[in-house]
Amino acid sequence: MPSHIHSMDDVINEPERVQFEFFLDEHRAALDECLDGLTEEQARRRLVPSRTTLLGLVKHATFVEKVWFDEAFTGRPRSEIGIPATPDESFILDDSDTVASIRAAHLGACAASRAAAAPLGLDDVVTGNRRGPLPLRWVYLHMLRELAQHCGHADILREQILAAESAA
Repeated sequence: MPSHIHSMDDVINEPERVQFEFFLDEHRAALDECLDGLTEEQARRRLVPSRTTLLGLVKHATFVEKVWFDEAFTGRPRSEIGIPATPDESFILDDSDTVASIRAAHLGACAASRAAAAPLGLDDVVTGNRRGPLPLRWVYLHMLRELAQHCGHADILREQILAAESAA
């Protein structure tokens, strides 16, 4: 991405590819930042009946990066990539998961996604997804949809966690 791009206003007149990548990176960063300043307990705290926690959301986002920028690009099976078979399983935290380890895995997956997409054009097709051949443009749009949804989840969970702490 060009070095002069620092805000949403900077991408208005940029090519579509630059716009997509800016918004993807903005959402990736927002998910990572939802863990800022939280304890391990806060990051793991369950506030809803599902497996959704802040730490689980970032772990799931790592899964999503690997599904769309490894599995869809290479056709490798999820077992070979080292990710769960289903999205629901990707929220499960084990004892070795920490804020630091999940953040590192997420940042690494995002970097790998950027590298995988770099040589492709928006209309180039990836063939490893169960839906069949898909252009990179569709993958980017799907990722934006997915990450935006999870950023919203993270905002609400973080707000509840911080409100509980300030009320205590």
